[in-house]
Amino acid sequence: MIRAYEEGDLEVVLDIWLRASVTAHHFVGRKFWESQLDAMRHEYIPAAENHVYETDSEIVGFYSLHGDTLAAVFVSPAHQGCGVGTALLDHAKTKRARLDLTVYKENQASCGFYLSQGFSVVGEQLDEHTGHPEYAMVYTNG
Repeated sequence: MIRAYEEGDLEVVLDIWLRASVTAHHFVGRKFWESQLDAMRHEYIPAAENHVYETDSEIVGFYSLHGDTLAAVFVSPAHQGCGVGTALLDHAKTKRARLDLTVYKENQASCGFYLSQGFSVVGEQLDEHTGHPEYAMVYTNG
């Protein structure tokens, strides 16, 4: 079940974000992701429209929208490959006519996932925080 994020979900969402970030972005390093926890807690999550995916009363994934930007889609590593990410993305697509995102080029699994879900690469850039190359992607409904 996908539902709107509630304030009490914060610690679980941050735990999923950290574990999934470290797993998917091994090329960046765990210390970088740990250094971003305060910003996630106090800036990014509060500024976004967030939704969580629950199974058996346990939050196993979430997504965040900031305007038309899909700022995050993260699934607990133990629940990846089970359709949670697809369900979250399908839900996000109902919220906006257009979705923009950036994804590290080195994160080939996520790049392939977004391409398979109808996103197109519209540009490349360097992430200002890590210096790693990333794709800019876009999805439009209709």
